Amino acid sequence: MKRIRTVAVFPTMFTLGNLICGFFAIVVASRIAAPTGTPVPSAPTIAINKLALDPSDPTHNIMLSGWLIFLAMIFDALDGHVARLARITSDFGAQLDSLCDLVTFGVAPAFLMVKMCPEFTYLHREAPWIIAAVFTACAAIRLARFNVETDAEDDHLTFTGLPTPAAAGSIASFAILIYTLRREGNPLPHLSEIEWYLGLFLPAFTLALSLLMVSRIPYPHVVNQLLSGQRSLGHVVALLFSVVVIIAIQGYSVPIICAIFVLGPPIRYAWQRWRKVQAGQQESEPLF
Repeated sequence: MKRIRTVAVFPTMFTLGNLICGFFAIVVASRIAAPTGTPVPSAPTIAINKLALDPSDPTHNIMLSGWLIFLAMIFDALDGHVARLARITSDFGAQLDSLCDLVTFGVAPAFLMVKMCPEFTYLHREAPWIIAAVFTACAAIRLARFNVETDAEDDHLTFTGLPTPAAAGSIASFAILIYTLRREGNPLPHLSEIEWYLGLFLPAFTLALSLLMVSRIPYPHVVNQLLSGQRSLGHVVALLFSVVVIIAIQGYSVPIICAIFVLGPPIRYAWQRWRKVQAGQQESEPLF
């Protein structure tokens, strides 16, 4: 047996911060009460009122759990960068990172998804939990494949398949959106109907995220492509204004950005495959 003699302290603390955020995201989501009312699928406004997630605070736990997952994404992005900058990467750090990612980006968002769909959960008791289990299993497969197929020579500019943090962030963005819709003083019309349909759409979207994680569709590494190396001053100014806009309307901008990141590469991939079929070229790379 080969014993570990030294461990990189700083990157390990970031990795464990990722795990702790994921753990507390599950704890906070577990506070959300199970639906007990009688839903009326044909009348979304009535269904929302009868299926409040928490009689005392129906929105805070959803929002807090979602932001904890996003905070974990920051820790996850920093631990790898810190390790590479300090040149202290190790197999121990890689394995620990995957274990933490499975909890934070596999279990936590799957559990949160079930809690965010009270109408769907009430109508189909087992289906949300089955979908959550599929999401968690696909996240584990995605992480294991990444560990096996990635080596030190990779440029880290693209991913094969949807990264698990992005999949988890997409689910967490719905938590932020639901909180924004339920907030007092929201001027948008038909808020109850919008939230009702979101609750029905989210389980199907979670299944799609599961398939995209284990697919071989290429996804960009946003942090490395936008922030690494030297860029023009215009690039920096554009990033600055983008951050300001995201912060100003975070309740709506975060879900939109996540949806674009998740759905953009599959649409481009399908278009390229269709072009190759039209041109009579053979497609050698499998989808899974």
